[in-house]
Amino acid sequence: MKIGYACLTIGVPDTNFKSCLLKNASENNLYELIYHNLNALENIIDYNIQNQLLLFRITSGLIPFAGTSANTLAWPDIFADRLAQIGEKIKSSGMRVSMHPGQYTVLNSPDPQVVKNAISDLDYHAQVLDSLGLDRQHKIVLHIGGIYNDKVAAQERFISNYHHLPETVKRRLILENDDRLYHIGDVLDIAARINLPVVYDNLHNQTNPCEGKTDNCKWINHCRNTWGKKDGPQKMHYSQQDPQKKPGSHSGTIRIKEFMELYEHLGRTDLDIMLEVKDKNLSAVKCNNCVSTAKTIKTLETEWSRYKYKVLENSPSDYTEIRTLLKNKNQYPAVSFYSLIEQALQKEIHPGQAINAAQHIWGYFKNTASEKEKSSFAKLLAEYNQGQTRLQTIKNFLWKMTLKYNQPYLRDSYYFILSL
Repeated sequence: MKIGYACLTIGVPDTNFKSCLLKNASENNLYELIYHNLNALENIIDYNIQNQLLLFRITSGLIPFAGTSANTLAWPDIFADRLAQIGEKIKSSGMRVSMHPGQYTVLNSPDPQVVKNAISDLDYHAQVLDSLGLDRQHKIVLHIGGIYNDKVAAQERFISNYHHLPETVKRRLILENDDRLYHIGDVLDIAARINLPVVYDNLHNQTNPCEGKTDNCKWINHCRNTWGKKDGPQKMHYSQQDPQKKPGSHSGTIRIKEFMELYEHLGRTDLDIMLEVKDKNLSAVKCNNCVSTAKTIKTLETEWSRYKYKVLENSPSDYTEIRTLLKNKNQYPAVSFYSLIEQALQKEIHPGQAINAAQHIWGYFKNTASEKEKSSFAKLLAEYNQGQTRLQTIKNFLWKMTLKYNQPYLRDSYYFILSL
């Protein structure tokens, strides 16, 4: 089983992707953007390999305006060496990647121009994966599209337009249920007619169930039969409902006990799970660590070094409990460890706790900071305690100090990146 995440990373340097306005899409600008984005992608792949995250969705924005008349660069040729280099890292690590065109790539639209654009966009996605030198196990995920007042006609139009796709797209395409229009039963019926694999999305089925049936394991096993040997292991999308937002909204993090319930209920490890969650790689590392049978307490200690000051800021009691939990070096209490972190991060931050955590961070600089810096820090704490400045201002100051005095331990800390 591979567990992964989609498109972007949290807290990983030099992994941001760039684009530009259409009016600024000159050949020179596009070249520079593609060059930058390929470097960012390689940095993400390196991070994933280091953290044993072997499932990843590449952003559709990798090549800005590709598949449109705005980008006429022969980018597969210009960047062939870079793409091959990145692709070799993906292949040699055993990583599996995918892409997922956005909401405007609609193959079943009644508008011929929209369909033409969709085919061009799908062709671009296939070009990326082909240029990386990847086989057909690396997929392109697509929703069915709209209903346009006639669901049956819209389904037939999808099937008809599918036959106009290039073979390079057809061999990679997989279909996904959505949260409003096409439930998993619809998608399975369409996929059966054109012999395509189906990727099951549990949260979409929760908000748009087929015949009211929300049993995840049942649908996962139904979808299993659509995957052929050349398609690679079955894949599913997994997310959890944000309790504070409208149905279908992804949670900020994967609640580990809820995830483990599904994992244990499945009773199988021959499928890959793509997490769709706001904290991206952080949840992927969490879930991967919890299902692993090869990790040791050192894995959790490394994770603790990243979370500890944020946990201290939110909940000193949970901070103490986690430290106690990690004292036994012969156990691997991953689920309990992450559950306590989740519990801590849900708690309200009180000024005294925030100041205490900030002072722990300051301890890395107190012997090297200038008198002016010491005075500035003391002033910020006093102003925050009196409600005259924000906690983020203190963190910004401490982050500048971290970079200035080259503290790699703090650079890797989630104290600076997790939301207040």
